[in-house]
Amino acid sequence: MRDSFTNRRGFLRDAGLGFGSLALSAMLQSEAESALDASRQAAPRAKSVIWLFMIGGASHLESFDPKLALNRYAGMSIDETPHADVLKSPFLENQRDLFEGFPRPKRTKLFPLQIDFKRCGESGLPVSNWFPHVGDCAADLSVIRSMWTEDIDHGAQLQFHTGRHRNDGFFPTVGAWASYGLSTLNGDLPEFIVLGVPPADCCGGREAHRANYLGPQYDGIPLSVDPTNSTPYIAPEQGVYVEEQQEQFDLLRRLNGMTADRYPHDDALRARIRAYELAFRMQAAVPEAVDLGDETQQTQDLYGLHQSATQAYGRQLLAARRLVERGVRFVQIYHGSNGGAGAWDAHGKLKANHARTCQQVDQPIGGLLKDLKQRGLLDETLVVWATEFGRTPGSQQSDGRDHHPFGFSVWMAGGGIKGGVSHGATDELGYHAVEDRHYVTDVHATVFHQLGLHRQQLQVPGRKRLERDFGNPIRQIIA
Repeated sequence: MRDSFTNRRGFLRDAGLGFGSLALSAMLQSEAESALDASRQAAPRAKSVIWLFMIGGASHLESFDPKLALNRYAGMSIDETPHADVLKSPFLENQRDLFEGFPRPKRTKLFPLQIDFKRCGESGLPVSNWFPHVGDCAADLSVIRSMWTEDIDHGAQLQFHTGRHRNDGFFPTVGAWASYGLSTLNGDLPEFIVLGVPPADCCGGREAHRANYLGPQYDGIPLSVDPTNSTPYIAPEQGVYVEEQQEQFDLLRRLNGMTADRYPHDDALRARIRAYELAFRMQAAVPEAVDLGDETQQTQDLYGLHQSATQAYGRQLLAARRLVERGVRFVQIYHGSNGGAGAWDAHGKLKANHARTCQQVDQPIGGLLKDLKQRGLLDETLVVWATEFGRTPGSQQSDGRDHHPFGFSVWMAGGGIKGGVSHGATDELGYHAVEDRHYVTDVHATVFHQLGLHRQQLQVPGRKRLERDFGNPIRQIIA
């Protein structure tokens, strides 16, 4: 795609000309971008994506898919209720080997809902009272209640981002594919930026935002929202002037260019040259982008920046708005990393757990949606809220819920997505998806569709992708 095109133009030899060659590189880049048009659809609806991921498995039952039957039959096992037939799902029978050892629901007692719901917006979309600020934005939400995945453990965090079970190995992530397929909107900033702490190594770690065989140039770039230390790994040495550093980069480029003449097909070298150039430009652009000091008091309050519970996540989401405003294509924001399974993992004390985690994210997310909308950015920014799986209808440790990959919820907003709607359904007890079931790569495919990318052309010669890797756009939620 883009890199093979620029390689034919002798990009690496031109890299030896110093910083003056940036103009030429930009022209070649523009030509490469036009070559991507064949893989794009006619009318992209979104320019950027903000991807919000809740680490640990947020309960669909206490967020966006309430099941009042759980209150009615609380304390009973599923096979004691009129809904025992939910256990006869063909999907569950076909996946019996995959889920061997997963606790059978008849062994546990149904656990009542731990929070009330409110019908929000003109459509009456039910949203948990733990999400009042998100509920205020119900008119912009499209809730998908019929997600499923395969991993019964927290390797599902990696699976949600790559579409592959961890046992399959490591594969490019959704953000990396977007970076690979899209042209840049701002040459001073990365196309794919990561905020927040990634999952623990047990659950995928940094592989949840890496490009793997696409090449390191498409990895997500981690940033801090501290403008004084936003990119410590590329900060110049203390006392080094910009002019000195530019001379150092110029010399390095010429040396790389000499090596490139000898090895014109060295992809790693090409990626390294691009990285050095981008790093130099980022030193000025990134601190400015994440410096929230020039935001009004009203905006800072909207994101909850002056409240201890919401400050950290609010700063990340406000920075995300500033980044997409400046042309960053994909901003991935993690919440809940705790060195283990994740803060949303509520095997016990679910009520206290979700009351706390929801409080941390609700106002910042609501603030983000409102801020994007009032600035006219929501139409061109696709916001995705996701988690690796849901929680079981039955109880665990008496006051918690176990992992639940059979049916759970995510939502999207903006970027050409319908608002105020729900799509798909789980059964009466929220046990498994029974209507318009969607594997996780259908979310990826929807994102690519809205960005104007043809999912079937997002591939690399010699790297065969399975049909399920591509997914299918969820057209019922597309405006």
